[in-house]
Amino acid sequence: MASKGLRLVVTGGIGSGKSTVMDLLRRRGFRVVDADLLARETLEPEGAAFGAVAARWPEVVVAGEVDRAALARIVFADRRELEALEALIHPHVRRRLHELDAEAGPAPLAVEVSVPKVLPPGWPVLVVEAPVDVRVARVVERGADLEDTRRRLAHQPTDDEWRSLATFVLPNDGDVETLASRLDEVLAALEPVPLRDEPRV
Repeated sequence: MASKGLRLVVTGGIGSGKSTVMDLLRRRGFRVVDADLLARETLEPEGAAFGAVAARWPEVVVAGEVDRAALARIVFADRRELEALEALIHPHVRRRLHELDAEAGPAPLAVEVSVPKVLPPGWPVLVVEAPVDVRVARVVERGADLEDTRRRLAHQPTDDEWRSLATFVLPNDGDVETLASRLDEVLAALEPVPLRDEPRV
């Protein structure tokens, strides 16, 4: 079981194996949160970013809801559009992460983050990495379109940029047993993170 008060950000490129790591953390007693899911919740009709997104891209609103696939086609084709979307969504995600941190109290908490801009300040960062060809194959095997996957990769940090964020780097180039053993080494080195009074947005 994980020690009390531990916090950990799990991040890395698409297809690197973040979800597998999160599952391993759940089994080790962590509460787990997916920041991408929090971002999607902001786009729901009652979500914090829905009105601003609908005003900025009215063409993606269908039957009163944001068509996320249509929105993705726009923002992943133009970095400026992606930055505009992030500016509308990320403050709400960061605030929600702060709330979840406070709610967790002494319980160990891990957050899966795919966008570095929403990293909780002061938390140790675990970067999961794997060769690009392996990552692409994993994503395509899950049913994603190959060209869409490549477009998303083009908008993500390079391996060196990911590593520059890392407190720990977790190679995911073997089997799950090897990954779990490497993860346990990381957890043995973690120390509790004090709760901030206010979220940074």
